[in-house]
Amino acid sequence: MKLSMQLVYAGNPRESADQVSDLEKAGLDTVWVAEPYGFDAPTLMGYLAAKTETIEIAAGILNIYSRTPGALLQTVAGLDNVSGGRAVLGLGASGPQVIEGFHGVPYDKPLARTREVVEIIRMGLRREALVSDGLYKLPLPAGQGTGLGKPLKLLNKPERSEVPIFIAALGPKSVQATAEYADGWLPFLFHPEKAHTVWGDALAAGRAERPDTLGPLEISAGGMVAIGEDVKGLLDFMRPMYALYVGGMGARGKNFYNDLACQYGYEKEAKEIQDLYLDGHKRDAEAKVPLEWLEAGNLVGPASYVQERIAAFREAGVTNLQVSPASDDPAGTITQVKEWVS
Repeated sequence: MKLSMQLVYAGNPRESADQVSDLEKAGLDTVWVAEPYGFDAPTLMGYLAAKTETIEIAAGILNIYSRTPGALLQTVAGLDNVSGGRAVLGLGASGPQVIEGFHGVPYDKPLARTREVVEIIRMGLRREALVSDGLYKLPLPAGQGTGLGKPLKLLNKPERSEVPIFIAALGPKSVQATAEYADGWLPFLFHPEKAHTVWGDALAAGRAERPDTLGPLEISAGGMVAIGEDVKGLLDFMRPMYALYVGGMGARGKNFYNDLACQYGYEKEAKEIQDLYLDGHKRDAEAKVPLEWLEAGNLVGPASYVQERIAAFREAGVTNLQVSPASDDPAGTITQVKEWVS
């Protein structure tokens, strides 16, 4: 099991990035860089490539709408070059709130678009001419442009002809597709004990169609880690994030994370969180986040308990454990957890 961390992007993410070299020395294998509607991820990822030596630098995630497939290809190939083959590309559809609100692009056909984007990126990394006749037309036909476009291959030789591609997915159809053609899966607000009930059938169906040319599906998930006899109170620091996604990331009837909470069996709490959050009562919404979910999705407690939670994530199929150290010595926490996952 690899050990990874989501880089904090609130405030000044460069300050978090400056700590990654110490975490790398402590045993961190992968750092995930997000860009919901903050600073772009590739800039910070290039900065990390220059400051580190062995750690995988992963986009977690780049959305498939605000950049063309060609631009995504250029980004991952360029990052893989400057990092010496340490790039991981996390992709996802994000959601209408960000795609239409921040980027002004219609949120349509996320499943088909994601599959096509992955196919085009892989084509480009093999240094083949980009050709597509699906939602993305490459080259663009004369009826939609000048007719002067021609199939082009990446000008530079990529560091690797294959770069791991992870997909952020929650719905059954998107999880099934991810298990079929992606290198890895990025779930969110993961509950190890309930994961099989929610996604088991979708994962099995996708794996049944998975080509032999792909290795086993990697899964990256996790949460806060705090080790000690009296640290359970730190779980309250996770409540705002859970409430934001379940209650405020979308609208009533159109919130993927609220749907997930319901699938986990928290229908009553999901409705209460959403109603309170959308009515402006954020603190009250946070209080409604089930403690059971917080305990299951994070690794907070005595050392023996944290090791039990690691085992639960492993049992649920997680191959890359994401942790967010909540301690005065993040590197020390990483070193301790690294011993347990190795």
